[in-house]
Amino acid sequence: MQAGNARYRTEGDLPAAVAVFPLSAALLLPGGRLPLNVFEPRYLEMVDHALAGNRLIGMIQPRLDGALKANSEPELCDVGCLGRITSFAETGDGRYLISLQGVCRFRVAAEDAVKTPFRQCRITPFLADLDAEAGADEVDRAALLQAFRAYLKANELEADWESVSRAENATLVNALSMMAPYGPAEKQALLEAPDLKTRAETLIAMTEIALARESGDDFPSSLQ
Repeated sequence: MQAGNARYRTEGDLPAAVAVFPLSAALLLPGGRLPLNVFEPRYLEMVDHALAGNRLIGMIQPRLDGALKANSEPELCDVGCLGRITSFAETGDGRYLISLQGVCRFRVAAEDAVKTPFRQCRITPFLADLDAEAGADEVDRAALLQAFRAYLKANELEADWESVSRAENATLVNALSMMAPYGPAEKQALLEAPDLKTRAETLIAMTEIALARESGDDFPSSLQ
């Protein structure tokens, strides 16, 4: 799994505006793959629109404070992630099963006034995300895997350790962040981490806090 995609190398390869899919607690990161079950009519139309065009959708969370616009639609977080539709299937009951591959994060510049039932925003892409392994050497891989092992053990879960051992640092950090069973605020913090090193450190801290709570401790020693 590679961050971004070979077809996206410069700002000119990315759209100035994109249809956005507001979905709470859903996290897409560069290079990650996010499966989605789409059934709401306006988002079915959004997928049709994307497939007929550049195949890109902007995944973004509703604002964490629950604020609403005048039309009762949720306000949006400032930062989301562009995803390219890489697989598509239609079910017999009218749903779409799609998979998005993360390309790069973006900041919402403005929401466009559109006639489509789905929302569209002008965006400023995080161009540094197009470099698949930027900052990967700075990740504390050992600490990340230690926290991951401890979480799996505490929750009696298994992992494909052969695949984990083969994964590059960027792939590992982003995949584990997307898999982490945390809430919207934690997901947004992982998304907005400025670099891979910080994202890994944030994920480790979240995991250690979760483990401490499960064991009844106040805080793990590394966070005191």
